[in-house]
Amino acid sequence: TGTATRPAGYRTAARLIRLADRLGIPVLTLVDTPGAANDAEAERQGAGAAIADLFGTVASARTPVTTLVIGEGGSGGALALAAPGNTWATPDSYFSVIAPELAAAILKRPPREVESTADQLRIRPQDLVELGVIRGTVGG
Repeated sequence: TGTATRPAGYRTAARLIRLADRLGIPVLTLVDTPGAANDAEAERQGAGAAIADLFGTVASARTPVTTLVIGEGGSGGALALAAPGNTWATPDSYFSVIAPELAAAILKRPPREVESTADQLRIRPQDLVELGVIRGTVGG
């Protein structure tokens, strides 16, 4: 699975999407991250601002942007890379504002309840299609 994305990664993605937009080149983003790095250094490096800029860049791109979630798709850090209305997922991926392990911990549920928490979050591709969050699945 992916690793937490650093602020520089979000800035690089935004810069490349803006360049592709200027050149009229379609963009494919691949998502495999539990989300943004959330340590003190990431905060000092402007993680929040970098994610916000990427959200705006993806949303305002005139060139087509397509997203494929290929593994973990957790947190706003993954959501920032997702193309509104044009996000797809592989059958074994998930996409959510929070990882099921973290959601269970916040809800003070024991580790054995992570799977039922994931069910309640409806983060699996088939759930996301049904909810209209993603367009469909690819591969299989």
